[in-house]
Amino acid sequence: MQQDLITQARTWLAEDPDPETRAELAGLIDAGDLAALADRFAGTLQFGTAGLRGEIGAGPMRMNRSVVIRAAAGLAAYLKAQGQSGGLVVVGYDARYKSADFARDTAAVMTGAGLRAAVLPRPLPTPVLAYAIRHLGAVAGVEVTASHNPPRDNGYKVYLGDGSQIVPPADAEIAAAIAAVGPLDGVPRPESGWETLGDEVLAAYLERTDAVLSPGSPRTARTVYTAMHGVGTSVLTAAFARAGFPEPVLVTEQADPDPAFPTVAFPNPEEPGAMDLAFATARRAQPDIVIANDPDADRCAVAVPDPSAGAGWRMLRGDEVGALLAAHLVDRGVTGVFAESIVSSSLLGRIAEKAGLGYEETLTGFKWIARVEGLRYGYEEALGYCVDPEGVRDKDGITAALLIAELASGLKEKGRTLLDLLDDLALAHGLHATDQLSVRVEDLTVIANAMRRLRETPPAALAGLPVTSAEDLSQGTDALPPTDGLRYHLTGARVIVRPSGTEPKLKCYLEVVVPVGGADELPAAGVKAAELLAAIKRDLAEAAGI
Repeated sequence: MQQDLITQARTWLAEDPDPETRAELAGLIDAGDLAALADRFAGTLQFGTAGLRGEIGAGPMRMNRSVVIRAAAGLAAYLKAQGQSGGLVVVGYDARYKSADFARDTAAVMTGAGLRAAVLPRPLPTPVLAYAIRHLGAVAGVEVTASHNPPRDNGYKVYLGDGSQIVPPADAEIAAAIAAVGPLDGVPRPESGWETLGDEVLAAYLERTDAVLSPGSPRTARTVYTAMHGVGTSVLTAAFARAGFPEPVLVTEQADPDPAFPTVAFPNPEEPGAMDLAFATARRAQPDIVIANDPDADRCAVAVPDPSAGAGWRMLRGDEVGALLAAHLVDRGVTGVFAESIVSSSLLGRIAEKAGLGYEETLTGFKWIARVEGLRYGYEEALGYCVDPEGVRDKDGITAALLIAELASGLKEKGRTLLDLLDDLALAHGLHATDQLSVRVEDLTVIANAMRRLRETPPAALAGLPVTSAEDLSQGTDALPPTDGLRYHLTGARVIVRPSGTEPKLKCYLEVVVPVGGADELPAAGVKAAELLAAIKRDLAEAAGI
C-alpha cells in the first residue's frame, strides 16, 4: 500500500506541468510524508453541478493545472459528442491564485480539441462571463472561480450554450468524459490559437445593465461599496457612473483584487467580521446604504443604518433583499414569473400571488432557478439575485446592486427607507423572519451522521411547534427532482436541512411567519420571531447531534 502510494505520486509528478505543484509533490515524496500524500491521492475531485471546487495543491484531490486540463479535455469531448465541434467556448476567471493559469490551460485544450476558445481580457465578475456566452453565441462557458471560498481554494464552473450552469444529466456525462481522459501528454495543448477578447464584451454587458433600471427613476442614493478583495470594483463603479448614481465611496482596504484576502477570515459578506471595514467606512461617509459583492461579484449584500445595531449598521438578510427587490419590481409593473429555491423565504410567493404573477420553487442553486420558464426575477437567500434573466441567466451582483440603489433612491425621495418597506411587507403578508444554522466541519462524516440521525429519528416538534409534515427530499416530490435534503413544515414555521454543495458545511434554513395586525404590533412580532428562531435552532441542533 505504501509503495503503491509513492508510485501513484511519482506517476502524477511525471506529467504535472506546473513547477510549483511539482515542487510541492516532490518534497512530500522525498520526505516520505505518507499522510499528506494519502490525503492528496485519496480519490479525485468530483465534478458535479457546481463543477469543481477545492484547495489548490498537488494531486487529484486538489485544484491544479493537471486536474483542470483533464476537466477541460472531458468538457471538450462532451461538447464534441453533442455535435458542437468547432463551437465557441468562452472562458472567464477571477483574481484568485492560479485562476489565469487555469483559464489559459482551458483555452489551449479547447483549441487543441478543435473547438474555438475566447478568453475574457482580465479578471472580471462571473456575470460578465455568463452574459458573454449568450452574447457571443457560444456553445459553452467556463468560469475559473471559487466565489467566496477561503483563499486557498479555487474552482471551475461550467455553463452550456443557454448561458446557465449545468444540471443533470450533463454533469454526470461530463464527469464520465473527464474520467475517460488518458495521460496528459495525449491531450493537445497548443501555445496559441485562441482569442483574447477586448473590452467590447464588457462594454456590451455594461450597456445591458442600464436595462434593469426605469428610465428617469431617481438616482440619488449614496453608497459605500466593498468588493471584498475581489473583481467587482471597476465594473460596479462603471455601471453606477453610467446610470447616474453618486460615485460609491470605496472601502479602500478591500477595493483591489487580492487573492490573499488579507482583511477577512472568509471573503463572504455573510461571515462574521467580513463587513467590519465597510461599516467603519460607512460611519465616516454616512451613506444611505452599504453594498458588498463577494469576490467574483455574482452575489450582492446590502446593509442599512440601524442605531440599535452594534456597528450602527445592519446587514439585511438575503431573504429581506429578495423581498425588497420583488416588491420594487411589482411596483414597476413587471410581468412574468418570480422564482426562488426551496431554502428561501416563502414571502416571495405571497408577493407574487398578490400581484397576480407566476411563482415557482426550485432546488437550491441558480442552475435551477435560471431554467424556470418565463422567469422575470429569481433569488436565493445566499445573497444571489437574477434581475435580468434575458441578459444573465445566473445571479448577478452588479445589476442587483443597481436595482437596490434605484429602490433606495425612490424611497429616499419620499423620506422613507428600505426598513420602512420591509415593515410594509410584514403588515401586508405577516412578518417572515428567517435564520440559518450553519455548521462548518473538518470531517464530512459529521454531516452524513447528522443527516442519517434526522432521517432515522425525525423531530416531532421544534420550539414547541408540532411538525405537521416531514419530507425526505432525496425521494423527490411532485414538483422537485431528488436532492439530499430534509424539509419540515411546522405550524407557522418551516425548516430545511441539507449539506452544502460547495463547502464542507451542514446548512439548516429556518423560517417563521408571525401574523401582524397593525404597525404597533411590529416590535412584538419581531421579538416573538427571534425567540422562535432561536428555539428552533437549539432544538434542531440537538435533534441532529451537531
